[in-house]
Amino acid sequence: MDTLSFLLEGFQTALQPHNLFFAFLGVLIGTAVGVLPGIGPMSGVALLIPVTASMTSGLSPEQAAASSIILLAGVYYGAMYGGSTTSILLNTPGESSSVVTTLDGYQMARQGRAGAALAIAAIGSFVAGIVALIGLVLLAEPLSNVALKFGPAEYFSLMLLGLAAVSGLAGKSMTKAWMMTVFGLLLSTIGLDNVSGVARFTYNISYLYGGLEFLTVAVGLFALGEVFKAILHRETNEGEIAKIGRILPTKADLKESAGPIARGSLLGFFIGVLPGAGATLASFFSYILEKKVSKHPEKFGQGTIAGVAAPESANNGASGGAMIPLLTLGIPGSGTTAILMGALIMYNVQPGPLLFDEHPDVAWGLIASMFIGNVMLLILNMPLVKIFAKIIQTPTKYLLPLIMAISVFGVYAVQVTTFDVFLLLAFGLFGYWLAEHDYPLAPLVLGLVLGPMIENNMRRALTASNGDYLVFFEKPISLVLLVIAFLWIAVPFIMKLRGKTVIINEDM
Repeated sequence: MDTLSFLLEGFQTALQPHNLFFAFLGVLIGTAVGVLPGIGPMSGVALLIPVTASMTSGLSPEQAAASSIILLAGVYYGAMYGGSTTSILLNTPGESSSVVTTLDGYQMARQGRAGAALAIAAIGSFVAGIVALIGLVLLAEPLSNVALKFGPAEYFSLMLLGLAAVSGLAGKSMTKAWMMTVFGLLLSTIGLDNVSGVARFTYNISYLYGGLEFLTVAVGLFALGEVFKAILHRETNEGEIAKIGRILPTKADLKESAGPIARGSLLGFFIGVLPGAGATLASFFSYILEKKVSKHPEKFGQGTIAGVAAPESANNGASGGAMIPLLTLGIPGSGTTAILMGALIMYNVQPGPLLFDEHPDVAWGLIASMFIGNVMLLILNMPLVKIFAKIIQTPTKYLLPLIMAISVFGVYAVQVTTFDVFLLLAFGLFGYWLAEHDYPLAPLVLGLVLGPMIENNMRRALTASNGDYLVFFEKPISLVLLVIAFLWIAVPFIMKLRGKTVIINEDM
């Protein structure tokens, strides 16, 4: 009953006129972000953090935090749907989790069934969003109560697990992922030490005494990095767009996609809960599962509607599931939730077990707004399928200057220093270079966000144990988390080595 009353209070927050506007704006921008190839939810959310800061400047700190996170979360799950539009119409994934949708979605479009594919993607996303939110409502409060029993040692181990999970699954190379994680942790040490007051890696630059601003780094790496990539590679939005005929799916389409939507929603949600798994993995697993259980697996890749319904449901379910470790444990489950976490910390709202006690309006207001936002997404996307398809044709010469302007003015408005603008441009070039050489950006951002918390909890645990490092192994929960973190890293590495051995033996 407590959970229900908290949820009703959350709806009171979410149904306030300005929050309804923020939810609508979030899902609208999110859909557009997903539609535009290459931007993706991480870049979109990072880009809009300074915009939300200026939009909520007249509100109280608690209201500003709630409204901002409602908008940014709307961008997140809106982008998950929007990515399907380019996948289906142009055979170009709007973001990585929509890669699988291209396999059958584009084939359906070529067969003149683009409208049905886009509609099923919208319906699947809506159902998955509701399933994920029911899971979030049921699990959020119990998990946060369990997490209240955690001490500094347990938190240190939990954060290492989150870091290991995301780093182990990011990018093609585990070595590069770990390099980025360590680099992110190193960047997090810049500034004055909280305990001793010693300046670390500041080189007598006064602007660095407060450390690197998360916003500057995130917008530079993701948003400006994509801009520089488009400029230097002379990318244009050229391609033949499939015609959209009938928008509503037939009864046969709905019947065929009901099972894949249900399975994809549940699978996506539970994969999303795992730190580091993410929407991309969820969509791949869902597609593989449907192909295994299907009576006609040969139809997959030829334009079957199940091949669109399953991955689209899974990636939206995963985006809702990823909110659970973020809100209840303070551990981002993906790169985008790491950026959302940084945004919350900017408003002095610490995600974790105390979030539901100290900031119930923010936590439950966000959960309630996601119900409302998913309804808005369905209403918005079904009739506007043809209009959103036009966004793909936005000329690059207009789009890139707009992103540049929002990035520069946004960061300057928040920080009010030209030093941060130069830092923004530097990280933009650095982000481009990293992306060009297949270095994943998510582990760097996660290292930057989690670094100070890992350091603080490690210090607190060692202070309580008089410098005895065994404290991390003597606490049962801490030991279990450290073992899981070790296995998370070791198992893929061992399997990769075994795979290489098999290939060598076959060649011989």
